[in-house]
Amino acid sequence: MHLAVYLPLVIPVLAALAARPLADRLPPAAATWLLAGSSLALAAASSAVLGLLALTALVRVPPVAAIANMSVQAISRSDTVSLPVAIAAGALLAAAAAAACRAVWRRGTAIVAAGRQASRLPGSGQVVVTEDDAADAYTLPGWPCRIVITSGMLRALTESERKVLVAHERAHAGGSHYLFTSAARLAAAANPLLRPVASQVGYTVERWADERAATAAGDRPLTARAIARAAMASTAAPPDRAGQATALGLVGGEDAERKEDAERKEKASLRRAGPVPRRVAALLGPPPRASLLLLAGAVLLVALSGASALEAARNLHHLVELAQASRS
Repeated sequence: MHLAVYLPLVIPVLAALAARPLADRLPPAAATWLLAGSSLALAAASSAVLGLLALTALVRVPPVAAIANMSVQAISRSDTVSLPVAIAAGALLAAAAAAACRAVWRRGTAIVAAGRQASRLPGSGQVVVTEDDAADAYTLPGWPCRIVITSGMLRALTESERKVLVAHERAHAGGSHYLFTSAARLAAAANPLLRPVASQVGYTVERWADERAATAAGDRPLTARAIARAAMASTAAPPDRAGQATALGLVGGEDAERKEDAERKEKASLRRAGPVPRRVAALLGPPPRASLLLLAGAVLLVALSGASALEAARNLHHLVELAQASRS
């Protein structure tokens, strides 16, 4: 197996470094699709490569080689992957699979629980106002999605700002943004190097909803002001949100991200700060335009990772054929 087998293990590092510039410079919808899709593809490629490396250790086990009619000596002579590297790859693959399964379970149960909570909300309208002095607004997935806004949040905003807030949450609900954050978090669970990418997906879905709200309002400064005032209100009167809504990292998906960061740093008062200033600054400027060069570069990296994984599979297949020929 050639050194190209290691490229899918290195490219996620480049993706992590490029995630924030892409999130800032591309239109939010394009950035969300690109980052979420890329994270899944890169996680799959790196996991596949770990599996291929682990197989090179498995085929060196004499009983396995005998069953497959392969020569262990031929494999040892022809394979450039050392046995310790192959064993380490197997251990990493097992850890990645366990983390991915855990993430799927937690995310799936959180989405189901949130859907049940959405179905139990009063009324038949999409927007539900709850009597709560805490300032909060979020979207729960369901069929259909429901939007929850507290009375504390409504009191903190003007009438025009409330319309912006509702348009923002409707964009989350209509775009099923929780699917993008879920995909990115699953990829990050399988490959921790992709955590910065998942974090930026949480940001880009918020930016996506911001741009939709700005279009609906026809006033970018008003949208920026509404976002800033909503963030300040939620900091002044932090909500005690239901567990499943927080676990989803949903729409607002970055709320949970900020909460996790705050808990790690033991600064609960900053749990909602995060990327809000970036969002406000972006709204005060013109909408970002698509850059074909950035898109092409990102797609090229993902394609290179996939091609390297396929080449590694082809090389392993060739190694097996060589070992079988030597045994014959």
